[in-house]
Amino acid sequence: MQCPVCNEVLIVVEYGLVEVDYCAKCHGVWLDAGELAVLFGFDVEQVRALLAAGDCRPAAGEPLRKCPRCGKKMEKRVAGADPPITYDRCVRGDGLWFDAGELEALARHGLSISGGEKVAAFLADMFGKTTASDKES
Repeated sequence: MQCPVCNEVLIVVEYGLVEVDYCAKCHGVWLDAGELAVLFGFDVEQVRALLAAGDCRPAAGEPLRKCPRCGKKMEKRVAGADPPITYDRCVRGDGLWFDAGELEALARHGLSISGGEKVAAFLADMFGKTTASDKES
């Protein structure tokens, strides 16, 4: 599978029952449909609450990317309050793309929901200390 940002081949990293697809070049993460719930140990409603935390709306200003599964353009979504977390969502429901640090930020944002702290620590340990604010620098 190819990275939707830099077209590098994604590597597979296993975490529990989840195979996280990771780009070693741009540090993005692809999660197939349902893997976010498994990664956090959440049910569907908890995942909806996490992604809808704060003001969930379409994002503007970023280029649309192609889904690494189906090749269709993904939609940009914004979740979280401070700072907002932008992620890409396959319109067919194939999965979610998080740029460097976005999934870790989402995990930290979801600390109030069981599992967020553990997942954030895993992501930081596995993929380094790259955060969403680092990619802006």
